[in-house]
Amino acid sequence: MDDYQKEIADLETQVEQLVQAEGEAKTIAELTMQLEILKAIYARVTDLLARGRKDDALRYGLRIQGYGDWTLDNVYAFVYERSVDLEPRAHTAFVGGIKSTDFALMLNS
Repeated sequence: MDDYQKEIADLETQVEQLVQAEGEAKTIAELTMQLEILKAIYARVTDLLARGRKDDALRYGLRIQGYGDWTLDNVYAFVYERSVDLEPRAHTAFVGGIKSTDFALMLNS
């Protein structure tokens, strides 16, 4: 389990504990939204990481954009920063934007 998976698992546990303890609904909603965003980003990172292992152009694109070698941390930093740069929208649209964005295309442009 990497650090990102651990962060997601810890947040899931925190949400579950708050739900069981009948915690504040607003806090539960905010943490749930954060969890959805982290899961969407992580899914895109792992997909892009796997694609880049077979594609020299993706690895080169990451390097020339200043993110360094093709590692989980560097690919995560790229996807995270590009996700933050997506147009601000409602939460569900934001998560959908992360899920539908072609981060590989961004590396090659």
